[in-house]
Amino acid sequence: MRKPFIAGNWKMNTRTEEAESLVRAMLPELNNIEGVEKVLCPPFISLAAVQGLIKGTSIKLGAQNVYFEDKGAYTGEISPLMLKDLCDFVILGHSERRQYFAETDEQINKKIKKTLESGLKPILCVGESPEEQEADKTEQKISKQVNSGLAGISPNSQMVIAYEPIWAIGTGKAATGKQANATISLIRDILTKLWNKETAKTVRILYGGSVTSSNIGEFIGEADIDGALVGGASLKADEFVSIVRQTLHLKSTQ
Repeated sequence: MRKPFIAGNWKMNTRTEEAESLVRAMLPELNNIEGVEKVLCPPFISLAAVQGLIKGTSIKLGAQNVYFEDKGAYTGEISPLMLKDLCDFVILGHSERRQYFAETDEQINKKIKKTLESGLKPILCVGESPEEQEADKTEQKISKQVNSGLAGISPNSQMVIAYEPIWAIGTGKAATGKQANATISLIRDILTKLWNKETAKTVRILYGGSVTSSNIGEFIGEADIDGALVGGASLKADEFVSIVRQTLHLKSTQ
């Protein structure tokens, strides 16, 4: 059975003191919820501070991006070597990185390879645009992103994949549970062909896009959805804790 997984992507929000306050507000309850992998992904500047607060707890830490070189003249970039003593996970290929910073599938592939090489675990984000959805090109887009992103990478059950339809991110317009589950089932089929059936069964695949405590049940109730990559709701302690608690309850009764 795949362990449920809930990650909070704080994006470009919170100064360090705000990050610390947010962690302190959710820490007691969040730490006591067992049976769900819980990951906080604050901005780079707060990773060390958050690490200090969650040390010795059941909560893990993730970064929001990484570069594909260990060191060098890459002003402003952060390498896996800089993160490996701080984090467990790294979000890669988020649609905002693809859109605003022109990241390509090939660059994301390099980042995944370097991340795995360093011992960190990637959370690969994939998703289609509103135009692609309307043109019935979801399967084509997702297949390209998964195959290109994982090209040349050996089967790895430590990978996490997040399906985040671009039309649902930050819009308040979430996919339905059945929509999300159908695409996530498609991703498992792609992994089966790319790698093998056993690995495809063990890789955890999340839904992301306007996830809240009010709609998490719709997604977690679906068989192929293993959790969520949570955006705005992860900046509210009570919301995030509720999402994690509901995930545990629903998955334990399936």
